[in-house]
Amino acid sequence: MSYYLKIYTSVSGLPQNWDTVIGNHNIMLSAAYFRVLETSKPQNMNCFFVGFFEDEHLIGGALFQYLDFIRHKTFQKDEVWCSLRNYAARKFSRDVMILGNNMLTGQNGFYFDPEKISTENMVSLLDSAVHKMQKEIRKTSLIIYKDYRSEFFSFFQDSKHQNYFKFCVQPNMILQIRENWNTFEDYIRDFSTKYRTRVKNARKKLAGIEKRELNAGKVTKYRKEMSVLYKNVAENAPFNTFFLKENHFERMKEHLGNNFKVFGYFSDQKLIGFYTLILNNDDVDTYFLGYDKEIQKENQIYLNMLLDMAGFAIDHQFKRILFGRTALEIKSTIGAEPVEIFGLIRHTYSAINPFMKNIFPSLSPKTEWIQRHPFKIK
Repeated sequence: MSYYLKIYTSVSGLPQNWDTVIGNHNIMLSAAYFRVLETSKPQNMNCFFVGFFEDEHLIGGALFQYLDFIRHKTFQKDEVWCSLRNYAARKFSRDVMILGNNMLTGQNGFYFDPEKISTENMVSLLDSAVHKMQKEIRKTSLIIYKDYRSEFFSFFQDSKHQNYFKFCVQPNMILQIRENWNTFEDYIRDFSTKYRTRVKNARKKLAGIEKRELNAGKVTKYRKEMSVLYKNVAENAPFNTFFLKENHFERMKEHLGNNFKVFGYFSDQKLIGFYTLILNNDDVDTYFLGYDKEIQKENQIYLNMLLDMAGFAIDHQFKRILFGRTALEIKSTIGAEPVEIFGLIRHTYSAINPFMKNIFPSLSPKTEWIQRHPFKIK
């Protein structure tokens, strides 16, 4: 068997059967999603696509993202400590190459036809792609393999990866949809009394607020309001590696169509919150959201959004909803459970790597949280 790989700088150059082999298995690796990245990627990001071939046959693909941190404030809060950390982050990691998707949680960076290649050979090809990208596109301060499922861990224990620091940050919060949940009411009936009461109280606080799905025209109409609401949340996060462009949700709707859902919350015809979902075969991936911070406090908008996301997945008979790695505790209150994922990181200045286990936690801090268990014990 003869394997080789090819780097693509634009979607137009991808093989015609890219989606048949790769994109249809994960929408985040589809040509349509890559067009979103081309037309509305964050300002400090560049994207490249890699195809893997056996002889002349496409057998897999990957996404690489380059992030520039020279002018980007990673730590957002206006405090002296954050300023010092931003300075340290820029000195330590002027730019980063990521094998994976920094805009999503989960293993969305590659797909291979499992009938055409073993996992061991797949990892070897990914390593070859990392080397080729660093040599032919741009050498970066840091190289990151992002968000691998636990079953891949053993394939990164060899000598080729000994200079990488293996890390786990926050888990991916995932709600498995049970077979007996045919409606939202079925789902809530499985809650204990304490958590059912909590849901009822949250729902009462939505009185006077209307929720409705936004089509492409409405997403365009409310683009500025959505951008402001998104930034209310994004700029309040302690750690952020990019910001979305104002046109990003429009491009998502344009290219993903019905596989991208936008739901808005309105008070007196004013948009005060929204959330977005990506429909990915049997999964629903939660995407970015935004809300008015004051109304969120009064009306528990965020908790209601999480419940509405779960309700959507149940009503449309999906198998899982992936909530990502933020706000872990509140997501556990609606039944999402943590699934550990890991990554690898290496500095291209080899003298730094022995100290990575001390440096990394300060640049990507872990959040302490308590896992809640809302379902009745059977």
